[in-house]
Amino acid sequence: MQASERLSNNLQSVLVDMIELHVQGKQAHWSVVGKNFRDLHLQLDEIIMDAREFSDEVAERMRSLDAMPDGRSETVTKTTHLPKFPDGEVDTTETVTLITERLDATVDNMRKVHDEVDEEDPTSADLLHAFIEKLEQYSWMVSAENRKPRKRSSSTSKSRAS
Repeated sequence: MQASERLSNNLQSVLVDMIELHVQGKQAHWSVVGKNFRDLHLQLDEIIMDAREFSDEVAERMRSLDAMPDGRSETVTKTTHLPKFPDGEVDTTETVTLITERLDATVDNMRKVHDEVDEEDPTSADLLHAFIEKLEQYSWMVSAENRKPRKRSSSTSKSRAS
């Protein structure tokens, strides 16, 4: 099978976001300071490792479809859907917010192109499913660091007391 221009462009769009997620994750990893530093520092390593692996999987899938991936820095910078990461040290609370936003932006783009990818190549769509599942899990786990517990409703409290 040879990828159409549309399929190639959609996979390229996912590729540049994965590369940018990896690079910004590294920047966050190096610049994070504050409470729970070590836990977040290590969690960022997990995200970085997966984003790097996912970018390679997308690029290799593109090659198997006779499409040419473009991971050059100028291409990534010009075409990513992720906002720029701030410079300097970043507090852990802000880092959690920034990384969650970037994970969500990456997933949002994958969801946007998913149906078109699936129409032409269900195998590539399967890759996107796996990436979405893992990145959404990371988003939940990272964002939980800044969340406060939800207040229980009176009906929930009563049913548990019974």
